[in-house]
Amino acid sequence: MNWRVYLLAVSTFAVGLVELVVGGILPSLAEDLNVSLATAGQLITVFAIVYAISAPVLLTVTAKIERKRLYLIALLVFTLGNVFTYFSSTFALVMISRVLIAMSTALVVVLSLTITAKLVEPAHRAKALGLIFIGISSSLVLGVPIGIFITESFGWRVMFLGISILSAISMVLIYFLLEKMPVDKVTPLKEQIRSLGHPKIFSAHLISLFMLAGHYMLYSYFTPFLMEVLHMTPFWISICYLVFGLASIGGNGFGGWLSDKLGSGKAILLVTIAFAIVMFILPYTAGVFMLFMVMVVLWGALSWALTPALQSYLIQTDPVTSDIQQSLNTSALQIGISIGSAVGGVMFTMTGSSVDLAKFGAIFVLIAFSCAVISLKRPPLYMDRGHHAE
Repeated sequence: MNWRVYLLAVSTFAVGLVELVVGGILPSLAEDLNVSLATAGQLITVFAIVYAISAPVLLTVTAKIERKRLYLIALLVFTLGNVFTYFSSTFALVMISRVLIAMSTALVVVLSLTITAKLVEPAHRAKALGLIFIGISSSLVLGVPIGIFITESFGWRVMFLGISILSAISMVLIYFLLEKMPVDKVTPLKEQIRSLGHPKIFSAHLISLFMLAGHYMLYSYFTPFLMEVLHMTPFWISICYLVFGLASIGGNGFGGWLSDKLGSGKAILLVTIAFAIVMFILPYTAGVFMLFMVMVVLWGALSWALTPALQSYLIQTDPVTSDIQQSLNTSALQIGISIGSAVGGVMFTMTGSSVDLAKFGAIFVLIAFSCAVISLKRPPLYMDRGHHAE
């Protein structure tokens, strides 16, 4: 495998830290900026929305810019955005910087995926994409505890300064170690949009959306779930998060390996149905602690095992628009996170309990499995295109 893939994975880790870190430092941030917790929480929502919109739009607008140059520009904007956050004195300024950071993060992540797909041989593509998502998932998992520790020790602003330093280091490494990546033939926007309208492609993106929606129905409220069902102390809650995080990081590599061994289609079906089963039975294992922890490991591993297989599947399904499909899929992930968190929040508010969140989340995952079946049963795009041409 091309060693530069590891370099891109490090960059995605640096930019990925910024997304969920706010969740762990909301009280400090809200107090310092003199806003309510609910208002400060909008920083998370806005980030997800801007990210989802920016990923496909920016990739299309910048289609003619050489990839390495564009990557460096995106990292520069990301770095400056975090420095801007560090010096921001009002909530409005932090929100503006959050928008800039979300846009640049979306572009860095999508470019990491598309460049990786071009650096490696097709036989190793799923595993290479899995490494990129290890960078993303590990940053999402480690971002919250790292943010809490730094905020408690030095203040919340230092966290963003540290992220800007990491991204600046990544920018230097990319500049010296990554070769120029010529722009491929630019696919017209109309053709890109038309590909999204194809049921095979559209249903593939829905797999990610519903998978993440089901996952975040429980994950967003995992702390109250652990307190309510297992009566855990903060120490044991942190242990559960650590176990889950390590499992999710390993899940990326497992998903890439499984896709290379079985093929992306079979890997997608296996991961989604296994994930639904694990989520459904998870609450019922709470009475036996060791069994519950085994289920947490499986839940964590499967939560990110789908992504490399699905990315590989999108590239195989329509190589002509693979870049835009990968960016649209990252948007689907963000939309799924927003939907799952929102629906879970409504259910938690209405029932006052987190017990049933896992079971209802499993329903979303079953919908994802149905979307996978629909997508896999559809004929290849070239056959449909040939049919329409006739």
